[in-house]
Amino acid sequence: MAAARAAVPAPMLIAVSKVQPDARIAAALDAGQTVFGENRVQEAQGRWGERFADRRDGLELHLIGPLQTNKAKDAVALFDCVQTLDREKLAKALLKAADAVGRMPRLLAQVNTGAEDQKAGVLAAELGGFLDRLESEYSLRPDGLMCIPPVDEPASIHFALLERLAREHAMKELSMGMSADYGVAVPFGATMVRVGSALFGARNYD
Repeated sequence: MAAARAAVPAPMLIAVSKVQPDARIAAALDAGQTVFGENRVQEAQGRWGERFADRRDGLELHLIGPLQTNKAKDAVALFDCVQTLDREKLAKALLKAADAVGRMPRLLAQVNTGAEDQKAGVLAAELGGFLDRLESEYSLRPDGLMCIPPVDEPASIHFALLERLAREHAMKELSMGMSADYGVAVPFGATMVRVGSALFGARNYD
């Protein structure tokens, strides 16, 4: 395994269940998988709030896709970790939702390590100020950082950047690495890897 080769602790395996058929999810549950990642709140509600509601106990659900503020209350009620905190408006919506629901999921700050216009996340150069404002104005301190590297650049560059940022800001969790590059992420200290197609098989978007 990648973690064994790198002589580092094995990261948490987050099974990304986006668009996967229920039969594959059921098989993962039967095999003992307990941590799942979802990209969309509505899809997750249908799966874990309805079809697999009877198997929800003991599971840990992570939101790994962008979160709209109008979905904050639903996300807070369903997820144990929101990995895509990237703006103050969302922080305020999560706090309001937490007051209404009576719980606050763990939070990770998403970093746009490639400075891609089409991608969510805080720019690396602005992360320090963002974290300072979260703490001083909202009493929020994310547990760690998450990134999605550009598809046309070596992932290692971005994992190294995220690891450096985590050290600089004393953050313990690093969510990085997906099906194609989780083996690259582990030596850089990934504590969570988000694996979908390599675990479940190719997705069918039809």
